[in-house]
Order: sequence, then structure tokens, then C-alpha cells
Amino acid sequence: MAASHLAARLLDVIEGDILPLTERGVAAGNKVFGAALLSKTDLSVVIAGTNDETANPLWHGEVNTLRQFYESPQRPATKDLLFLSTHEPCTLCMSAITWAGFDNYHYFYSHEDSRDSFAIPHDLKILKELFGLDPGGYRRSNEFWTAYAISDLIDAEPEPQRQRLLAQRDRIRGRYDALSRRYQQHKGDNEIPLG
Repeated sequence: MAASHLAARLLDVIEGDILPLTERGVAAGNKVFGAALLSKTDLSVVIAGTNDETANPLWHGEVNTLRQFYESPQRPATKDLLFLSTHEPCTLCMSAITWAGFDNYHYFYSHEDSRDSFAIPHDLKILKELFGLDPGGYRRSNEFWTAYAISDLIDAEPEPQRQRLLAQRDRIRGRYDALSRRYQQHKGDNEIPLG
């Protein structure tokens, strides 16, 4: 698949593969974070996953997806995969992505979105308190990987494709807004330490 279609494919995977899992996860009391691994050659989904912190507070969307990936007997090398995250990974998930050997990740929502739109500020608090970093203070391109905001990919698309992608982005955001409201209404019912 051509690079010019990457934004469209990533949005399709969020909408068609990750969101249905996340809807079930939120119904079980989990947060709204999810991830998928895609083949670099044809952008097919290798695995999609979502948050499962009600089972274990370490099973963030990205880490839980990696856990499931490594439990699979047949799996491609991480150097051959794109890492897709619905939300910019927290420091735990960034570390897991790094230790697993990925050279990239793509994210839909930023840390600031997680704080402001989802009322889940822990990513930025941990960056500041543990590492002394302000929002956006980590290096998105470093020796291990490069991070890409899907919003930047959308903005780089020519018209009318850009407008179609913006409409899909807004549709996805609407579904996440509803999931966030549901999670916030019921988060007191779970035992997630940093709810």
C-alpha cells in the first residue's frame, strides 16, 4: 500500500478493529486505550487489542496488545511491523514498544487529549514527576523509534482525500467521546490504581 494511503488505513484499523474491542473493554470497566500491529508490507492487521487494566493495572492498551502478540506462536519480527496506538503512549507503553524492538509508532490522540478530553492526566503527570519533562518533552525521533501523529498524516493529504479523512476522524472521535463518558461515569466501580 502506498504511503499516501497510510492515514486512511490507520483510521480504518482504529474504527474497524480496535474500537469494537475497546467498546467491550469499557463495558467491563477498562479505559479507552487500544493498539494494533500492522504489517509494513501491506498494512494488514497482525493483531489488535485494548486496555485490560481491570485484570492487571499493567495491561494498558499497548502493553496488553504486545502481551497477546508475544503469546502467539507465529509472529513476524517487530522490525516488519507498524505500531498503531489510539492514544499517544504513556512512559510504560513507550518503554514496552522500545523493549519489543519497534522502530515506530503512530498515535491518534495526544497526551494532552488524554488529559483534556478524556480526564486521564496520568501520562503527563508521570512525564513531569518522574522525568521532569513538560508535555511533548520526550524526543519523538530517537535512536530507537520515531513517533508519528496521525493528525499530521491527515494534514499532509491532498484534497478531497483530506476532507474525507477529517470526516472519518470526527466520526471516530464521536465514538471515543461516548466511550470516555461511559468510562468516567463508572470508573469508581473498578480497582484500577490510576483511574
